[in-house]
Order: sequence, then structure tokens, then C-alpha cells
Amino acid sequence: MKFNNLIIGVALFLLTACHKREEVYVQTVQIPEGYTLEQKVALSAKVVPHPRQMKWFEDEFFGFIHYGPNTYSGREWGTGFEDAALFHPGDLDTDQWCELMASAGIKRVVMVAKHHDGYCLWPSRYTNHSVAASPWKEGQGDVMKELANSCEKYGLRLGIYLSPADLYQIENPAGVYGNGSAFTQRTIPTEIAGRSFADTRTFSYVVDDYNAYFLNQLFELLTEYGPVYEVWFDGAHPKRGTGQTYNYEAWFDMIRILAPDAVIFGKGPDVRWCGNEGGATRDAEYNTIPLDQSPETYHWPDKMDNDVAGRDQITEETKYFHYYPAETNTSIRHGWFWRNDDEQQVRHVDDVFDMYERSVGGNSVFHLNIPPNKLGQFSQRDAEVLVEVGKRIRAVYGTDLLEGGSATSQKVLDNDPETFWVASDKTSVFEVQLPQVLKVNRFVLQEAIAHMGERVEAHRLEAWLNGKWELVTEAKTIGYKRILRFPALETDRFRVVITEARLAPSLMKVSAHYYDEPPKPVVLKSSEKGHVVLGVGTSFDWHNHGMTDLSQTIYYTLDGSEPSNLSAMYSEPLMLPLGGYLKARAIVGDRQGVVTEMRVGLLKEGWTAVDQDGESETANLTVDGNLHTSWISSEITAGKPSLTIDMKKDFSLSGLAYSPAVNGGYIEAYDVEVSRDGQTWKKIHSGEFGNIRNDPGRRIVMFDKVTAARFVRLSHLIPPGGFSRVGAAEIDLLSE
Repeated sequence: MKFNNLIIGVALFLLTACHKREEVYVQTVQIPEGYTLEQKVALSAKVVPHPRQMKWFEDEFFGFIHYGPNTYSGREWGTGFEDAALFHPGDLDTDQWCELMASAGIKRVVMVAKHHDGYCLWPSRYTNHSVAASPWKEGQGDVMKELANSCEKYGLRLGIYLSPADLYQIENPAGVYGNGSAFTQRTIPTEIAGRSFADTRTFSYVVDDYNAYFLNQLFELLTEYGPVYEVWFDGAHPKRGTGQTYNYEAWFDMIRILAPDAVIFGKGPDVRWCGNEGGATRDAEYNTIPLDQSPETYHWPDKMDNDVAGRDQITEETKYFHYYPAETNTSIRHGWFWRNDDEQQVRHVDDVFDMYERSVGGNSVFHLNIPPNKLGQFSQRDAEVLVEVGKRIRAVYGTDLLEGGSATSQKVLDNDPETFWVASDKTSVFEVQLPQVLKVNRFVLQEAIAHMGERVEAHRLEAWLNGKWELVTEAKTIGYKRILRFPALETDRFRVVITEARLAPSLMKVSAHYYDEPPKPVVLKSSEKGHVVLGVGTSFDWHNHGMTDLSQTIYYTLDGSEPSNLSAMYSEPLMLPLGGYLKARAIVGDRQGVVTEMRVGLLKEGWTAVDQDGESETANLTVDGNLHTSWISSEITAGKPSLTIDMKKDFSLSGLAYSPAVNGGYIEAYDVEVSRDGQTWKKIHSGEFGNIRNDPGRRIVMFDKVTAARFVRLSHLIPPGGFSRVGAAEIDLLSE
């Protein structure tokens, strides 16, 4: 089977603004033999995105829906042993999902049709582990169909997430995952009596049982719920050692034929993961990546490094360039699935809007997960954030302050993506004149990437202030879009100075905006000596560098109540030897900032710790108040690791906080035991830190009741799959 349905690498000749024929390459290009490094760099600037990738870029803001048995079990990852009847929506309302997402400015939604547990949210012909076995609608329900109809109603493009990993097919005795079956010629779709397809196309692939199963389900989703605009393949392996392999070539071939407008995400050739699940973005997101082999044989590993495609990554070994943009994803909640509406944190609108600007304005797209609750609806807090984010996007970016102004070339102001300005050299200056002096704190640049590729490597923005040009801000790549954010200033002139580029750069659109920014978020830090330091952080950081100041007034409470201007005013570090439930916010005039909260642990003065091997030197690092030091257990062979903390006297304990080790030591499952004498122990809690590997933040555990103890033991510690050790940076113990 040829792979030419996957990649289009033809050369095109485009007539530029200078009336020169410019050769560019769609998505991929092979580097001719003998090219120097400089010639390679120049060639990389001639690779343009495929039209399906441009449509993906232009949608900018995506929704992500994680929903299934995990919603009802409270897990992040299922086991494959779940009863199909566990999934039972109380009042599924996909219209509500889509109406709220559309109000937020979301243009496409990717639905988790099957997560790692193997449960299908459509009545698949090929398994009984689906909604057809649920009491919901007496087995006649179809979440995917309802969502597809709602997407059409509200103008959203539909994407599907189909997990290659399938724990049901692993754990079920009759399952086909890793069953050792032979690779033979199979016809897809497999015929099922009484359930024929309206789409009569068939495919023939040499595959084993599980790949045939997967292709059958892919066929169902692509032909009965389309059109589909994105297919999402997660790289997770919840259980290794099965021997199962995936025939990606067959999967991609089917997608290209049945869903030609769909980009393939993750373990595929069109879109890559940004490298984290927290919404973090890179300073320079250059999307034309160098490859040392043909895309036809490449295995598409995750790109985790900070520099993925910079000039330094182009070497003698580089044989191809491939356009492979990044998708920035995170969840509106603490976790991918809904757990509850009481303790599970929901991101504030300020946080979501900040990530929208950084990702969409950082040559990426923003993919926000909103998990439905047990009713099958978005919860009220999530809904409020979506509505407010949409209002902010429209208020800020719905008005272009350059309208009625002038520029070096009016082509950047005409809102026509087919017209653009092209510089005469790699370094250049572009000026814009506002219609009058206005207050501005956002400036947007877009290269003509569909026609010219990505070329800018560094640029700066200057404003005419006090009778001269003054530096406003600097940045690196532009690509599809760069949103420059800076403190508000008043001017009627800007100029963009392009200081580094791979070839003569282009600009397709330039715009200016003003954001009436609310009070800044409060940042809370615990010191090693038990002090808690508060300050406001700037929302203009591309990456949060942790710097804070007291430029805005901060009010706080210690009893978990909402702070107001009647609460205590912060002026110096807080000493909280017994801990507390600290909440703080900045207040500017009559405007209140977002509330930041932190459960502060007991002061660990004189505390000691020991692990199951009797080792205390590194175990003590879990109670030293320093998040940059860690304990890592010995290799797990027989028995499970444990960690025992001696607080030296009794305290009334209400919970604990766990911070994973800085160098990758994670606890996924655990028991909590307590003792007053170190001899007699009582188990008071068991639990899991779901998805801790990909979301390694501080986790809070509240006990069912307050318990008096001197000793606390975390026992029966289990790491995530694929890890043979557990670890912790800090264990904080919470008092009532």
C-alpha cells in the first residue's frame, strides 16, 4: 500500500505581491542532496500548511469533551472492568454543550468517543461494551449522534478521539487486544447481520484482530457521524506488555479517504501535541519541523523539547521538512473528567482567557476540555466561565483599533487572506498609523503562511511616544498569529521591526486592540521556614517566571471564606504554624480579582521521615519545605513502598497535600495510616491521584473525619504504569 494519501508534497508556484514566481511546498518537502545548512534553512521557509491544516488553524479555539464511565466512578483512567450500566446520564443535553461552546467562541469540538477503558459512546456493532448496554434510553441512546446533530445546529465542526489503548479488550477474556492473532487480509467493515452500512465502500488491509476491530469502529464513526474534521490519537499505554501493535498506515489511509478534511492529531502526520497538559506555550513555536527520514516512515513521537524546529535543530542529518503545528490543550477543571461540583477546581475566566491569548497568539490553537457532569450537562461554574470568555474575546478582538488607519501596505488592513505584504529583504520595517491617538495593549500579527510559509524568527514592536520610537515588546516567531501583549499605552503610530527571518517575510494581517484588564491574580508561596508570601503576578508573561509584587492591594482570609475589602489586608509574610485555608484576591477600586486559594500545611519544625527500607536522609526531603528536593523510593520488587512521617507530637489532622517529585517520581495509588505511638496503626483513607504523570501538580486529600495522630504513614504506594519507583517532593499535613 502506498502512503501517498497521507502526505502531499507537491511544489506550487505563487504570484507574490512583487510579481515574482515563488516556489512553495504543501506540507512536506525532501531536501535535495548537497544542500548547505543555509540552503536548508531557506527551504524550510517555503513549506506551507495543507488546506486542512489552515482550516484547523482558522478555527483557533476548540472544545474537548471527556465523558463516560469515569464520570460516574470518579476516576481519571478506567480499568476496563466497569459495568456498562455504570454510564447513565440523568438528562443528557448536547445542545447545551454546543450552545455554551459557541458562545465562548469555540469553532470545533473533539469528542472522546472511546477512552482507554474501551467503553463506546455510540452503539458500535463490534462490542457490547457501549451505550447499547446501558439502561440509559433502554439501550437506544447514542451520545455521538446527539452531539453530531448539535454541532450541525450550532455551526461547530466535529472531531473524534478514539483511544488506541482499550482496557476492556485487554481485560475481557474474549478481548482481541494483544491476543496474538495473525495478520491476514481483512475486509473492512466486517459485515454484521442486520446492521448494514449506508456507505457501501470497503477497504482491504493486512491486519490482526485488534486492528480490524479498531478499523471497523473508525469506519463507523467516520461514515455515520460525519463530516469529521479531526481524528485524535492519544499515545497513552495504560497497560504495557501485551505485544499489541498498531497499523497506523491502514488507519491513516482510511481517514484520508473517508474524512479528507480531517487533520490527524498526535500519533499522526498533521498536528502535534504541545508537550504538556497545562496550557503552557513556547516562546518560539516554529511549525516546520526537520526530519531525518521521510514522513512515510516516521513514527510521530511526542515533541517535548522547548526548541522543536528552531534553526539549531536543522543539521546535516535533516532530510525532510514537514509542516506539523502544535495543539495546546488543557482542561477547564482539575482533571479531564468531572468528579464533583464541590472540591474539584474550575479555572477562572482570567486563566482561560490568558491561555487563549498565549496559544492562539503563539502560533498554535487552544483546545479546552469541558467535562460534562453526571446529568450529561456542563456544570454551572464551567458554563459561567465559557460565557465570560466569549464576551472577553469579542470585546477585545471584535474591535480593531487600526480600522480607518493606514499602513506601509493596505493589504494587511483589508481583511482579505489572499492579499498580503512581502518584504524586500529578510530584515524590514513595517509601519501602521491609527486614525487617532488611542489606548492600546494588544497588537496582532499574522504571516501569510498559506502562501509563503513561516519565515519570521525574531521581531519587535515599537510605538511613537514622546516624539520618538520606543521599544514596546519583543518576540520571536509569528506564523499563523502572534498576539503581542504589553502594558497599555497611548499612541497613533506603531512599527514592526523584523530583525531575523529565514527568507523575505510576509504579513497578511495586522490589528491593534485594548483589553480593560482586571486585577491580577494573587500568587501564594510557602517558604522553607513556614512563611507564606503573597504577591500579584503579571498576566503579560509568556511563561510564568514566578516574579510577584505588591502593586495591587491584596486581601485575605484564613477560614476558607471569600476575601473582600473588609478582610485582612496583606502587608508582610504570614506565619501560620498551624496552617489554614488561605484565600486571597487583589482589589483595585471597586474591581475584585480572582480568588486564589491554598491549603497551608502544619509547620514541619523538627519533623522526620523514613521509608520502608529505613532510609531517612532522602525521606526527610519530603518534610523540608522545599519543592525542589525530592525522595525517590527504591526499585519496587516485592511489597509496596511506604513513607512514614513523625510530627513529634499529636495534631488533629483533616487531610494532606501531595507534591510529586521534581524528577519524575509519582504516586498514583496509596493508603493513609495514622498512629499515636508508632506501633498501632489505623487506615483512614485510600485513594488515587488520577493522571498524575501528565498533570503533576499539588494534590489535596481531605479525610472523612478529623483524626488525632503523631505519625502518618503513606503505604501500599503504587506508581503509574511504566514506572518502577514512587516519589514525592513534599507531603503537607493539614489540620482542622
